[in-house]
Amino acid sequence: MSEREIMQYDVIIVGAGPAGLTCAIRLKQIKPELNVAIIEKAAEVGAHIVSGAVIEPAPLDELLPGWRENPPPICVPVAKDELWYLTPTGRYRLPTPPQQNNHGNFIVSLGAMCAWLAPKAEALGVDIFPGYAASALHHTGDGAVGGVVIGDMGIDRAGVPKDTFTQGIEIHAPVTVIAEGCRGHLSKQLINQFKLDQHSDPQNYGIGLKELWRVKAGKSVPGLAQHTLGWPLDSSIYGGSFIYHLDKDRIALGFVVGLDYKDPEFSPFEAFQQMKHHPMIRNLLEGGEILSTGARAIVEGGYQALPVTEMPGAILIGDAAGLLNVPKIKGTHQAMRSGMLAAEHLAATAVASSAGFDARLRNSPVVKELHKVRNIRPAFYRGLWRGFVAAAIETVTAGKLPRTLKLHADYSALKKLAGYSPPDRHWVERNLPPRDRLASVYYAATEHDEEQPIHLQILQPDICITRCSEEYDHPCTRFCPAGVYEMVEDSNGKRLQINSANCVHCKTCDIKDPYQIINWVTPEGGSGPNYQNL
Repeated sequence: MSEREIMQYDVIIVGAGPAGLTCAIRLKQIKPELNVAIIEKAAEVGAHIVSGAVIEPAPLDELLPGWRENPPPICVPVAKDELWYLTPTGRYRLPTPPQQNNHGNFIVSLGAMCAWLAPKAEALGVDIFPGYAASALHHTGDGAVGGVVIGDMGIDRAGVPKDTFTQGIEIHAPVTVIAEGCRGHLSKQLINQFKLDQHSDPQNYGIGLKELWRVKAGKSVPGLAQHTLGWPLDSSIYGGSFIYHLDKDRIALGFVVGLDYKDPEFSPFEAFQQMKHHPMIRNLLEGGEILSTGARAIVEGGYQALPVTEMPGAILIGDAAGLLNVPKIKGTHQAMRSGMLAAEHLAATAVASSAGFDARLRNSPVVKELHKVRNIRPAFYRGLWRGFVAAAIETVTAGKLPRTLKLHADYSALKKLAGYSPPDRHWVERNLPPRDRLASVYYAATEHDEEQPIHLQILQPDICITRCSEEYDHPCTRFCPAGVYEMVEDSNGKRLQINSANCVHCKTCDIKDPYQIINWVTPEGGSGPNYQNL
């Protein structure tokens, strides 16, 4: 292959999510002369974005005064909050925690909001390159991050260039801003390379699954934000659902499960489908139609899991750093604030160095907000009701108690089959769409070239057939929401089949695999889901 073409920018931002776009816009507002580029692996901005999402508008007010006169295409003011505890057939109203009081907030499609932000960044002179995956890092001679390498396109499964081969270019800059979201491909490399997490606890994660429905006229109540706890989960599993009522008879329905669950036979996708058959939710959905689906890992570790967010030549912002506020069930305002903070820091240093950003972030309202709620998520390690009591105490004391609970890695919580008996969750027969995970993948509009190299690397495949079979019964076939992993038996014996074309880029496999031998790497640029209004 020939030597790669090189492009030069003042700042490169990896990821066109709320953090990356906000950082770019703020940079150009402060220093219009800077050359700023955003690299986005999705074919279109917003196509890989999935979130609840109820957002706090203060960062948008600061970034784009007057935005309410021309809001994102889905933007419904929250009119009412409800919190319910579900039993298999009934429900009980619970008081809404202060963190989930959404007065003044807006229900949005975060993907649509990012697509709405992108042209505002371009109008300021930001170059946005969708459909190009930053597959590797470029390092300078002294070991600092010096930019990114765009992945080659047109490579077959054996690694051989096809007729359509296009060599990726290198993009160099004094500072690279990593804003690729939860468990990003480059973020993971940088955290390991620079040991950014050596003084923090293991990151905790959840998996969020979401569906957009159009229900029968009159069933939705625009502006109603509902959350549920309880069934179909047992009290040992952290999680719950959200039901956000949009306009045009649409409802955003989602389910979040903490990936520290113990049961090796548990399936988050099946739990989500069960939840939809609760009488409260089934009555809402019957007669409606499903429009789109998606899934994404969510950072839940908060303050204790926050890594160092600077290294020579690069910084981490948004969910790449792990800034989501779990009790609020919100991360967009944190992502946007960290993006603006990064822009202001880089502008003040004339884009010469990343040094000092971590201290600035930790002294900001972004991390102070995380510190206040630091003990709420780990309190639920001991179950729903103990967690609820502990969360109430932490809320009343505003996180001022002189303790900080420790976190453990999600994969380490999974129990082996021997000696473990799962509880009876009273799950029911179901018939609402989608009928299975493959149908859900269809509604996610996921597309990969079948011939491209598999982007789900099994580092020790023999473990899958031997130890994993005996100890856990292949949990990857259940925790993946897209049916990527399948155990098949043919004339050559039992083997793990990877249906990589199904992948929705949620990263759950990279997180929950008990042996930590699954390595998710970015596929060819433009591949993956094409989420619509999620």
